[in-house]
This record gives sequence, C-alpha cells and structure tokens, in this order.
Amino acid sequence: MADVDLGTGRDDVQLRFREDEQADIAAVTVDSFLDQSDADAVRIEPGDDARDLLPHLSRLRLVEVNFPSHTDGRGCSAARLLREHGYTGELRAVGDVLVDQLRYLRRCGFDAFAPDQWLDEEDAKAALARYDHVYQAAADAAVPIWNLRHG
Repeated sequence: MADVDLGTGRDDVQLRFREDEQADIAAVTVDSFLDQSDADAVRIEPGDDARDLLPHLSRLRLVEVNFPSHTDGRGCSAARLLREHGYTGELRAVGDVLVDQLRYLRRCGFDAFAPDQWLDEEDAKAALARYDHVYQAAADAAVPIWNLRHG
C-alpha cells in the first residue's frame, strides 16, 4: 500500500489536499450567491444546478457540496462539472461522507472533506491507497489502465 498524505485540516475540515490557505469564509446558498456580487464561497445542496455557477468560477474561492445522505451521488456530478469547466478553488465535500467514498470523491475533484462523523485516519489512508490503477478517466490526473496498456 502506498503512503498517503491526508493533508491537514482545521475546524470542521478533517482532510484537505491543497497547499494554499484554507478558506475560512461562510458559504452562501446558490441562490444567494447569484444575487450577490461580493460572495466568494457557495454551498451546493442536492437539487441545485452547478451549471448556474459556471459564469462565476473565477470569483469563487470555496465550493462546498453537501451530501445529506451517502446514497445521494448528485454532488459527485456537480464536482466533476465544476472541475471540467476550470474551477481550481477548494472543493469541499460536507455531510454524510463515508471513508469508502473518499477515493471516488477525490477522483471527482474534491480536495477537502468535512464529514459529519470524523473518519478514522488509518482507514482513510487505506481507502485512498487501495487501488493502484483506475478504469476510466475522471477529474483527476489518473491515467486509465487501458490507456497504459494500449496507449
């Protein structure tokens, strides 16, 4: 198993995979964000359309995506959409985030995690390092195994 650096976090952020300073700003709802010109943090709830944020990516420092239930995968789609359209700020998964989802959430583009229930650090390291290869392209830089074989 590869050595995995879980990053550092403070306050409610347990895991963070960024070198810049953590955004300590209040995130507003998508509707509130769109009604303001000075907000630089937004929280996406299930049912919000992340495409509404695309014209504003350059002013965003933080996007929180709420997972009220670990069975609701809409936040993964929102994260990947934002990353594919060039968002480079902090993308934080908050809520019912489980340790076995970490690797998939990282592949979607999340680089910070604020789970409702604190995750065991050793379990998190193991989950992130479990597989050496991936099968499909995603928001991360991992090269799919078929491309490694048949390049």
